[in-house]
This record gives sequence, C-alpha cells and structure tokens, in this order.
Amino acid sequence: MTKQIKAEIVSIGTELLLGQIANTNAQWMSGKLAEIGVNTYYHTALGDNMDRLEQTFELAQSRSDVVIVTGGLGPTEDDLSREAFQRMTNLAIIEEPVSLKKIRAYFDKQGRQMTPNNLRQARIFDGSKALDNQVGMAPGIAVTYDQVDWYFLPGVPREMKQIFSDEIMPYLQKTNGDQMIASKILKFIGIGESDIEHQLSDLIQKQTNPTIAPLATSDGITIRITGKANDFRSVQALLDEMKEQVLARVGQYCYGEDDDTIEKTIASLLKASGKSLAAAESLTGGAFSEKIVSVPGTSSYYKGSIVCYERTVKENVLGIPKEITRDQGTVSQACAVAMARNVARLLDSDIGISFTGIAGPDAIEGQPVGTVFITLHDQAGYEETKLYQFSGDREQIRRRAVMAGYERLFVYLKSNF
Repeated sequence: MTKQIKAEIVSIGTELLLGQIANTNAQWMSGKLAEIGVNTYYHTALGDNMDRLEQTFELAQSRSDVVIVTGGLGPTEDDLSREAFQRMTNLAIIEEPVSLKKIRAYFDKQGRQMTPNNLRQARIFDGSKALDNQVGMAPGIAVTYDQVDWYFLPGVPREMKQIFSDEIMPYLQKTNGDQMIASKILKFIGIGESDIEHQLSDLIQKQTNPTIAPLATSDGITIRITGKANDFRSVQALLDEMKEQVLARVGQYCYGEDDDTIEKTIASLLKASGKSLAAAESLTGGAFSEKIVSVPGTSSYYKGSIVCYERTVKENVLGIPKEITRDQGTVSQACAVAMARNVARLLDSDIGISFTGIAGPDAIEGQPVGTVFITLHDQAGYEETKLYQFSGDREQIRRRAVMAGYERLFVYLKSNF
C-alpha cells in the first residue's frame, strides 16, 4: 500500500547563509522528488549551531513524513547533524564498521596518518542503516524515528547525488506509488504581473490540480502550470488543458514555453517574415545586439548594430543631422526616428530599431533619468516611436529598454507576418 509523501529538505552550513555558496543541493533534490510525485513542502537552510539545529529538526519531525538533511556529517567539530538529531531522539551513536574500514583504507592508500577526528565520519545511529557513499568517505544514514523517515547525506554535491539516486529514490518511489509531478512554463511579454493575474484570477482561485503560479522575471512574466498524475500521458493532458485555458485569455502576449527566450522567438519571426533587422543603440550600448546574436544563425536575418553612444558618433557615423541633435537633442523622438531610418539604410536592412535615452546617474538635456525613446522603422512603410519613463538604477533602465525593444518587435512581427 502506498501513501502520499510530504517531504522536507534541511540544508546545513553557515556558508549557505553567508552567500558563499548557492544551495544547489536542495534545488536538485526537489527536482528529483517531483519526478516521482513526492511533494516537497519545505526548504530550510541554517548554520552550524546546535540549538538551532535541534529546533529545526523538532519542527521538521512535527510536520513532514520524510526529512532529508544535507551537510554536517564531516570530521570537524562544527559538523553537528548527528549530535543535534541525537539530542532530539536520544538515539545512541555508534561507529559503523564497514565505513570505518573504508576510511582507514583510504588513508593507508594515500600514505597519510589518519587524525582521530576522521573517525567521526563513520558514525551512525544505533538501529539505522548506513547508505553507501561510493565517491567519498562519510556514509549517508537512513533512520526512522516516531514514524518519520530521516535521511542524512553529505553536503558535497557529487556524494549527495550518488547516495540520493542509489539509495533514497528507489525507496521513495515505491512508497509514494506510481506518481509524477510535471510543470510547463508559459512566457509572456508586454503585460504586467498584476494584469495577467487579474485576467486569470478565477483560474488561480479554483486551482487544485494543476496549479497556476504567475512570476515576474527580468524577461517578462512567466506562468508555471504544475500537475500531478499517475503517468506521463495523464499529467501532460492536465497541463495541456490548463495551458489552453490560459492562452485563450492572454495568448496574444505569450512568446514561448519552457526553455524559449524572447530572442529565439524574434529570430523565428524574422526568418518566417523574410525580414532583416539592424539596430542603432545609444543608451543600451550593444546590449540589444548581444542578446540576439546569441541565437545560432543570426547572420541570416540580423545585419548588425551601430553603437552611437556619443553625440558626434550619431552625427558622423550614423548621419543624424546636426539640426536634430542641436535643436531637439539626442534624447528626442526626432533623433530616435533618424537613428532607426539611417541604420536600416546604412546596413541595408528591412527593419531598423533605435534606442536613445538616459540611464543615469544624471539628467541630460533637461530630460529626467529613465527617459527612453524607441523607434521601430520598416522600410516597407511602417514606423512608430514610443516614449518610456523607466524606473530603477542604471542597469535596470538599460535592461528594461532592451526588453521594451524586443516587445515592440514581437508585437509588430507577430501581428503582421
């Protein structure tokens, strides 16, 4: 008989809290647990402190079916995972003979004197099971206490992954039954998080299986749809049904799924339209071009970029009339229009896009920081300029300008070709 498992991951190490390393162990394990339908309800990260470890273990014991602890099994005095669990449970700690033999053999092979503290790595709880560490010394530990299954794993990622995959996953999969969790990511641009949430509010409020989660990212808005079922086909059917409901309401803003990027989508639209593109970049300084040239095959539709950061470059290289830069300014609609038209002509491109504005730190030409003009010019007859007032620091303004340019291209190409 199977049961639905509530899992918790506890990651131990002061270096995690100091930001010296990222907690990739918890991320990796959560993904693996999802593959077999195990719900991870909690992630906890804490430092090497006995009292806080014991308190955290007590909380995990009270709310989870399975607790997976990584870190704190090493040879030094600040490796406290076993000791904190012992304080909570009063289970005796013993030396595991197979692991102890393995540790001694390692030092003998290296011709090194083993210090006594290395014996700590061979310790497990009385009545527990040692989990074979094939790529390191400290074994994992599996122990059941008051109907909760506890697993203690080394913090070294390759050791953790080997023990988790070989020893823990098969047991949890059998216990949890024939279940799997899968997600689909939908990506949107040109719509805000609050707006998309408003348009999907009834779906979000009624969600059970699958669930819907909106999230703002640096490249737009994502909707994560997560479902749970007994097999791949069934879970995909759940995801596809919800996807269709979402796209029926906000599909005009959707530029891709899962691993798609906005630059890949723009590349596909340009190729489908048969149009070529060139950019004139002032405040973005080549950032727009950097994204699009990351897509393989860019040269078939992207002619290049003229980075015209300084006024004389706009005039002497891009050919912006001095009357415009002098009378209307470099941060103006007139300048943005001339930049887009001229870069399309100079680089023999169908479409020209231009960026001019002020990223900071100081105002220019009487314009406040965050002022950005973007012009999209198609030599076939389309042209439009938009004025933006972006907030944020210098890099945020530049990034938002780039994304606004991609948004403009997406809307134009999708609507017309």
